[in-house]
Amino acid sequence: MTKIKIGSHTEICPEGAEIEVNPGENLCEILLDRGISIEHACELSCACTTCHVIVRNGFSSLDDASETEEDMLDKAWGLESQSRLGCQIVVGEEDLEIEIPRYTINMVSESH
Repeated sequence: MTKIKIGSHTEICPEGAEIEVNPGENLCEILLDRGISIEHACELSCACTTCHVIVRNGFSSLDDASETEEDMLDKAWGLESQSRLGCQIVVGEEDLEIEIPRYTINMVSESH
C-alpha cells in the first residue's frame, strides 16, 4: 500500500489527511472517493487546472507530465516546479505528500 499525506487546506481538508491506497489509482479519484472535494471542473480530462496539486514529497517517483498537462499547468494559480494536475497522477509505489493550493482559476465551484 502507498500512503498519501494531504496537507491542510482551509476549505477542502481543514485537518489534513493521511490515506493508504493501492498503486495504479488516479489521485483525483482517490481524493474524491475519500470525501476530499478537490475541484475538477473538466471531469478529470486534463482540460483545466482546478485539480492542481503540489507534490511536496515523492515527485520524482511519478511518471513525467504529458505535453498537454504541461500546457495546462502554465495556467495554474501558484505554479511551482513540483506542480501537477491531480487528474493526471497515477499513484506508484512511493509514498506521496501533496498540498492543495489555496486558490484555483475556477470562477465557479462544482459543489455550489
